[in-house]
Amino acid sequence: MALSETIQDHPYAHLIDTLKDGSIKFFNARKLGDPRYDKLPLSVRILLEEAIRNCDGFYTKEEDVQNILDWQQQQGKVEVPFSPARVLLQDFTGIPAMVDLAAMRDAVAKHGVDPKLVNPKCHTDLIVDHSLQIDYSKCAIQNAPNPGGGDSSNPNQPPSRSTPARPPSRGGSHCGGQRGSCSKAACSDPPTSSGRPVSVQQIENTPLLCPFHLQPVSEVETALKNQEMELQRNKERLHFFKWCSKAFKNVNVVPPDVGAVHQVNLEYLSRVVHVSDGLIYPDSVVGTDSHTTMINGLGVLGWGVGGIESEAVMLGQPVSLTLPQVVGCKLVGSINPLATSIDIVLGITKHLRQAGISGRFVEFFGPGVSQLSAPDRTTIANMCPEYNATISFFPVDPITLKHFRKTNFTEEKLELLESYMKAVNLFRSYEESLEDPQFSEVITINLSSMVPHVSGPKRAQDRVAVSSMKEDFQSCLNEKVGFKGFHISKEKQDIRVPFLHCGQEYQLAHGSVVIAAVISCTNNCNPSVMLTAGLMAKKAVEAGLVVKPYIQTSLAPGSGMVTHYLNASGVLPYFNQLGFEVIGYGCATCVGNTAPLPEAVVDAIKKGDLVACGVLSGNRHFEGRLCDCVRANYLASPPLVVAYAIAGTVGIDFEKEPLGLTSEGKEVYLRDIWPSREEVQHTEEDTVISSIFKDLRRRMEKGNTFWNKIECPDSVVFPWDHKSTYIRSPPFFSKLSKDIPAPQSIENAHALLFLGDKVTTDHISPAGSIARVSAAAKYLQSKRLTPREFNSYGARRGNDAVMTRGTFASIKLRNRFIGKPGPKTLHIPSNQTLDVFEAADRYQRDGTPLIILAGKDYGSGSSRDWVAKGPYLLGVRAVIAESFEKLHKNQLVGMGIMPLQFLSGQNADTLELTGKERFSITLPESLSPRLQLTVKTSKGTSFCVTALFDSEMDVMVFQNGGLLRYVARTVVKNNLRPGPDATKCAP
Repeated sequence: MALSETIQDHPYAHLIDTLKDGSIKFFNARKLGDPRYDKLPLSVRILLEEAIRNCDGFYTKEEDVQNILDWQQQQGKVEVPFSPARVLLQDFTGIPAMVDLAAMRDAVAKHGVDPKLVNPKCHTDLIVDHSLQIDYSKCAIQNAPNPGGGDSSNPNQPPSRSTPARPPSRGGSHCGGQRGSCSKAACSDPPTSSGRPVSVQQIENTPLLCPFHLQPVSEVETALKNQEMELQRNKERLHFFKWCSKAFKNVNVVPPDVGAVHQVNLEYLSRVVHVSDGLIYPDSVVGTDSHTTMINGLGVLGWGVGGIESEAVMLGQPVSLTLPQVVGCKLVGSINPLATSIDIVLGITKHLRQAGISGRFVEFFGPGVSQLSAPDRTTIANMCPEYNATISFFPVDPITLKHFRKTNFTEEKLELLESYMKAVNLFRSYEESLEDPQFSEVITINLSSMVPHVSGPKRAQDRVAVSSMKEDFQSCLNEKVGFKGFHISKEKQDIRVPFLHCGQEYQLAHGSVVIAAVISCTNNCNPSVMLTAGLMAKKAVEAGLVVKPYIQTSLAPGSGMVTHYLNASGVLPYFNQLGFEVIGYGCATCVGNTAPLPEAVVDAIKKGDLVACGVLSGNRHFEGRLCDCVRANYLASPPLVVAYAIAGTVGIDFEKEPLGLTSEGKEVYLRDIWPSREEVQHTEEDTVISSIFKDLRRRMEKGNTFWNKIECPDSVVFPWDHKSTYIRSPPFFSKLSKDIPAPQSIENAHALLFLGDKVTTDHISPAGSIARVSAAAKYLQSKRLTPREFNSYGARRGNDAVMTRGTFASIKLRNRFIGKPGPKTLHIPSNQTLDVFEAADRYQRDGTPLIILAGKDYGSGSSRDWVAKGPYLLGVRAVIAESFEKLHKNQLVGMGIMPLQFLSGQNADTLELTGKERFSITLPESLSPRLQLTVKTSKGTSFCVTALFDSEMDVMVFQNGGLLRYVARTVVKNNLRPGPDATKCAP
């Protein structure tokens, strides 16, 4: 908000205070003189400041300010608005938002409105980071027992830091460009009889092979080749992003090859405080990624929202949220020297998940907080969605200032930040318990209890102590199929399946590791965790340990900063020796962009019906996400990813069993190569310095040659290419009228799907690779594309035709109509089993409305706009479920789909619904929040449901046919002047 000549008309003008001799002004809520302020959680104080500053009498009213101030009495009871300082988009979820804005320009132009008026009013950063795929990696020939990989005359000598030996190439004519994807000639030259591979000189001269054509590639730097492939594959999307950066005001596009969205947000975009037109106020953000919460570790309030909600914020609408309950998480005790921040994360995840804090704020306090570095805090905050809290907030304190002193913050800016935060009582000191605010409840966690853990094999909350891992995996084999079990019969549990890989015979068993990925998101913001893994890799190589060559290993740093300090500390060559090479910058394995496993490995897994395993240091590992044939996936810290890769199995007791043998046959245990906390901290202090942040700024400002050369038109509206299979104008604004249509009842609807509990966004929204037999593949093939040109669903989020066909296309979808997992449903009139899209298409051609029946926790998981857009375009008018994830409920309303909840104690089974009935729902002319409706079935029965419209704003959005149509109608109705006059659009 800019201070202007009319500032005296602001209802809270009397709260304005000054800093720096009056040159900087701010709204000081302490001047209210209300004793309740200093008892508020600090996260709520930020909500209050924003409400005071943006109080305009329409979106934000004085009543909202008073409700927030009266938080103790109003928490969980009232809706309040929140207008963040900025919006953060990553390209997968950002491109549909920008496509919608481009289409909205077309829509308002048809009504005679100047399309230039459709612009983000809130500053928007779009980071292109999610399109990276692992097209190239190198084959681990050096993993046959030359542990050092250095001079061939002394194979046990590790690379020298002063004159490092070039790591042996893992690609080439001896093995295909994709690790393990051998050409026919791959196994023609096996290792020597002594067990040693061909000489280093031979390996270095072996070219990298193109994974598609098996032709030599001259450039052996895999990161550069992956980046080049990324840029070529996504040139249409990049062309569109470049147009957005020029056509729209308040849009900043960060090009590819800079870093992952959260890393860039932490290192470059975060401000802690904003200074605009002489006014200072706290930084805050909403993003189209559920892990936007990472920024809360730096004292910046932010969380993930749906793409639809983010578009509303971009266009000047506040986010509506229930005034949150705030759980105080008190940290006490001392950190176990063997525990990493990931262990702390998983421990806190388990505690808070069990506490049932869904939808609440979490705010950390207590003496244990001071032991956590800023990277530790951001790592913990990043996992917030995994225990279903809205945010996990660490207030600004001396540790925060120390962190920013290492970055690009000047002393002058730090002084201003500290002065402002102390003036409004947003600065914390944990030494004085009297400063502790009042919370809804307090959960105490003892850091001393945190020991190394992993999570899996299917859910982040299923936490397993590393010491119990072997026993726990065995129990997973025995248990019935479910959240943990695989139900493998006793006689098949000891099966060993031999296979050939690059001329060598190996065996796979249940628990064999076939994917090991040190990736971005959670860990790479934390130097101590990555350095622990690197130092352990160094000790492993020096001890003569290796990783089997068929295991698909990768290292995808969140930004060049990580590569910088790994290289500066001398551990990167040892990562390379074990196969963990930098494959590029951006999300890869974590979002399902995993290269195919070697055919021999896949065949062995299928032949033995094996529960093969993936181990990754990320935050997403649902069954089948990494690879269809990898059924068990575990989240682990980077050093444990390396450890399990060396072991080759998750069925190992690290205390009692060795990781492997040295070249002399000596047993090496995990404890022998695990670096001490002191060693890690010393290395971190020596390498993680301000230069790494300067390097990111250089990359930000320089961009890359490909991006800089992209030319785009200066047109006000986007010149859609109707031949494009990436960018397409969506149909959300078709037949847009100026007036709000009357509520339309649902008559004789069929159920498109009959679902159970825990249907996640992974089941609903298209993600990962596009299966060759899917409806989306058929569409792309009709456009004369070959499977290798399909790219991924994430990259094609700007094409509604692809995304609609990919909705509910998950191989793990359990539809009760079908009785087994798969992207199929029953077309009830014909009794045919069809792809979900094909069935929906038939229903739409027949003019039949659709609903979905579901159980508990419908729509849990990552925030994705297509999780609501897809069902809308399939013709779904309502979802009837036992309960909804709140964020997904909001997304459904935002697309004009009714979220209807069974009454307490009722569900499809208690009501004896088969799903094959026809359903009718009559809507009254006037809708209201939490309205109860009657659903009538073709069997002559009926039952009541609650329409989950939580506010009048929800009702208004739904009546407009969704948020996008509401905003577009507002622009048109108000004759070129969107804003507070939007009341003219209200029903």
